[in-house]
Amino acid sequence: MNTEKGYLLVAEDNPDILNLLDTTLKFGGHRVVTACNGQEALEAIARELPALVITDVLMPKLDGFGLVHRLRINPETREIPVVFVTATYVMPEDREFALSIGVTRFIEKPVDIEKFLSVISELLVKGTPAKLELLDEFSFYNGYRKRLEVKLTQKNAQITRTEHLLETSSEEEKLPLKVSLQLAIREREEIHVLLAQVREHFDKNIKPE
Repeated sequence: MNTEKGYLLVAEDNPDILNLLDTTLKFGGHRVVTACNGQEALEAIARELPALVITDVLMPKLDGFGLVHRLRINPETREIPVVFVTATYVMPEDREFALSIGVTRFIEKPVDIEKFLSVISELLVKGTPAKLELLDEFSFYNGYRKRLEVKLTQKNAQITRTEHLLETSSEEEKLPLKVSLQLAIREREEIHVLLAQVREHFDKNIKPE
């Protein structure tokens, strides 16, 4: 695929981060299309193939893992480079799984803009690796489920810690803690929904060979 021309697709459910990436890329002279989740991203891709996809991982409806899987199993979108930008999936196991399903690059939040733009410029020239080995359905959904289960455990622990801190914090300290708690609860619910969907699909359709 020739990635020197075409638009950049940014999928991110946080409006502030979405606006930052959108503005940064447009300032760099790129044509940008934005989406709030993986499902909206797929709809944009169906209308016009992008040169590059930049996506958050934890998103409602369809997250980054699901989005990449859909792209890689479709011959028309298989070679589109995908950059993960995430604050949640930062463990070595997360990175390993992301690379195994075809993620091209992995960037942690908060985003270093200079490094981010350097990665984008490089990928627009180089594209994806010449040979991309795809995971079979069982390996993908089994690994996907495990990553979601780990994140759910971590979110529960984070929520418990924050609730305990609220009990002993001053009024001044409580506001940022409450904001953090609300975000963690929302993310936990998103993980619950995604995990239920993956478990249902896995149990009904995926059997080990």
